[in-house]
Amino acid sequence: MTEEDIDLLIVKLREACLSFTEPVVTQIAKDNDPFKVLVSTLLSLRTKDDTTKEASLNLFKQADTPKKLSLLSEEEIEKLIYPVGFYKTKAKNLKKISKILIDKYSSRVPDKLEELLALPNVGRKTANLVLSKGYNKAAICVDIHVHRISNRLGLVKTKNPKETEFELMRILPKKYWIEYNDLLVPFGQNICRPISPFCSKCPISGFCDRVGVEHFR
Repeated sequence: MTEEDIDLLIVKLREACLSFTEPVVTQIAKDNDPFKVLVSTLLSLRTKDDTTKEASLNLFKQADTPKKLSLLSEEEIEKLIYPVGFYKTKAKNLKKISKILIDKYSSRVPDKLEELLALPNVGRKTANLVLSKGYNKAAICVDIHVHRISNRLGLVKTKNPKETEFELMRILPKKYWIEYNDLLVPFGQNICRPISPFCSKCPISGFCDRVGVEHFR
């Protein structure tokens, strides 16, 4: 795919996503608060967007800073974020993270990838979302949708999200890094689904190699 093709691909994705709901972390990131981006992303892991949003807002009403979060018990955090997936483990990790942020970073979320990855249960997806949506730094967040669709298109040929991230960093113009996840997540939820995608109404079907697609609608 040429750079001109990628430009047109992004334009068509933008148009398509106008009618879709923004990812919940993108909505929360409009507060320009890296701490909220970090927390909501951790809550979103293996959890549906509606549940993530409700849990995030419930928690932020009581604790929207590391200091306030640190004052809550694990049991109190659990009740506020229930029923997100693995809520007990997430409550424990959020409690640990709040203490680290206070003790090591003066209550500020770090803006370096390596430091973010050192936080409990923070992987590359979460770290890159914090950098891109919390600090407006060029970073590509690769979740299951980004990994799947990028391979399905034939844009990359990779085995896991980490490989996809590095390959996209090589071929995707930097101006698209931050918004790439914003576009592919709702597109993957509504059109390019894991099983039987809606290829018949896909606005980017002309760019797609349909790699691995056996059945489609």
